[in-house]
Amino acid sequence: MIRKAQGGGRFEEIGSYSRAKRVGPFVYVAGTTAIEPSGKLHAPGDAYAQTHYILQRIEAALRDVGAELRHVMRVRAYFTADCDTGGFVRAHGEVFAGIEPVLTGVTAGLSQPGMVVEIDVDAIVHDEDGTIAG
Repeated sequence: MIRKAQGGGRFEEIGSYSRAKRVGPFVYVAGTTAIEPSGKLHAPGDAYAQTHYILQRIEAALRDVGAELRHVMRVRAYFTADCDTGGFVRAHGEVFAGIEPVLTGVTAGLSQPGMVVEIDVDAIVHDEDGTIAG
């Protein structure tokens, strides 16, 4: 069975994509930014605050398909050239303490001024001992 979650973003319907998709134990969450439901950018220029906000959105998408943050195996983060990556690292460390997914960071141009971070994740739903759950 394929499960999907929508995040309510205006481009999801236009672009025909899901916020998250789960097939068996494998979960993929689309690139997620700090755009609030109102369309306003959350904490322009603040990598720490944007990272926390984005990871909350990602956590909600994971929950919608029966997964949790502890299932995250890979994080890909995209930063603008002027991003305070230290703020990103602090927020990431707080949220993923004890989980320690692999992490790749890439410098990229993002879609609007003040947006400094975008994150996507891959997860595998598993038991505490690492046994894959279906």
